[in-house]
Amino acid sequence: MTRPGTGPAWTADELMEVNAARALAGARTCFVGIGLPSTAANLARRTANPGLVLVYESGAIGARPSRLPLSIGDGELADTADAVVSVPELFNYWLQPGRIDVGFLGAAQLDRHANINTTLVRTAHGRPDLRLPGAGGAPEIAAHCGEVLVVLRHTRRGLVPALDFVTSIGHGAGPGSRTRLGLPGRGPTAVITDLGILRPAPDTAELTLTDVHPGATPAQARAATGWDLRTAPVVRTTPEPTAAELAALRALKAGGAA
Repeated sequence: MTRPGTGPAWTADELMEVNAARALAGARTCFVGIGLPSTAANLARRTANPGLVLVYESGAIGARPSRLPLSIGDGELADTADAVVSVPELFNYWLQPGRIDVGFLGAAQLDRHANINTTLVRTAHGRPDLRLPGAGGAPEIAAHCGEVLVVLRHTRRGLVPALDFVTSIGHGAGPGSRTRLGLPGRGPTAVITDLGILRPAPDTAELTLTDVHPGATPAQARAATGWDLRTAPVVRTTPEPTAAELAALRALKAGGAA
């Protein structure tokens, strides 16, 4: 992606990661998924929300890694954490009673009600199903965090009309589903992609395009979605990444501080 007249300025992935980090402004605590969610959460702590407390499934609370962790078991998470607790304590005491503000998750597939598949993808022509890493703590995170953010690349393979497997509940079949299932958290409030931001409509809980990133259009987002994507009456354009945000992101990916 380029800025007209000035040459390359940022990539589509950088737009996604910067906007995902911005979505954490004001949060106190974040239960961090690995991969893109971890990039966004660690960038947020360097930019939009320096006081953000990062919580990882391995039991690290208040982790401050100097580089992107390789997994939830990366030793630097424990080395830099305020506390390291057992996994049962993390889930039973911290997560399930609602003590964590935001859960940040990725997805292999996402449907129009922000339900998540990270378990398997059906294949055609008699091929074996594609097995994925699976649930981990994502179903509990999606159920019990105050709200959930999701980040993934915007493709028809990722944003699908029907999941091949429901790993984690978003808004179920629509309004009222979470209440009927006894899920206390608000569920997904935003899905950040490399084209824009989708949010659930208040009346239907169906994901609706509310923002596009610089250089992207609503038509591009609709074409890259596996269902008939609705758009807000006014689709905003997200602010361009700042030089400070890009420097912090690139330094983070390079393994150091900005």
